[in-house]
Amino acid sequence: MSGFDDSTLWRISAYERLRAGGAAGFDAEGSTLLPTTLLADLRRLQGGAAAGDVLEVVAACLRHREPALLNLALGECVWPLTLFPGQQLYHSPRDASALVASSGLQTLRLIEAERPGLRPPGHPMHERIAAPDKYRPLAPLLWTLALHGPRATLLAEIGGRAAYRLASGHAEDRALAPGALAPEVTLLHQRAASLREIARWPGLSVERASRLLNALYLTDALMVTRSHPSARKAPLDWRALFGRGR
Repeated sequence: MSGFDDSTLWRISAYERLRAGGAAGFDAEGSTLLPTTLLADLRRLQGGAAAGDVLEVVAACLRHREPALLNLALGECVWPLTLFPGQQLYHSPRDASALVASSGLQTLRLIEAERPGLRPPGHPMHERIAAPDKYRPLAPLLWTLALHGPRATLLAEIGGRAAYRLASGHAEDRALAPGALAPEVTLLHQRAASLREIARWPGLSVERASRLLNALYLTDALMVTRSHPSARKAPLDWRALFGRGR
């Protein structure tokens, strides 16, 4: 994990020992202090193919606009990542962008989600507000997780037969996208297109197009339509772009 100082992070082995002793967010029966609606969504994810999927869990927190502490397995360490969707902030011992040059994000997985022990800046009960330099803008984190994390396919919420376009009022998201993706965001600002079509744009593939759409969705910059003439089912793999699924 070059460039990411893990000296302040717990080792997974130490965390698991504390967790087994009942010190973590879930008790022996799986209860938690998370709001019931978010908890139900997370339990649905944990019961299916998305178990441990960090991006799906982050998406659930954003949909419910609920803060959450996500304890993530990052190599041999536990990375505590606290999301504050309402304030568009996250708290972390280190900036997530430092992980982009490493392979750490590619194997990132959720260990546990719980109610955060911290409060966001400006909260009237200020005794649990951390040092200001540990709070960072949420949008860059979402782009980092979507483009470089382990999930290479569309999030379930935006999959299926659909066409995609940049939501009105979000032309500024072209500035957030990495330089190589800015032209594709511009095209999505101009017209709607299916994943199948987007994957054919210069420099893209099914995976890279899926990651781009996930990032736009997480930052609330994506419009998804199921009835647009351009709507198509997402290709299962690269062969679907050139085979009978065309």
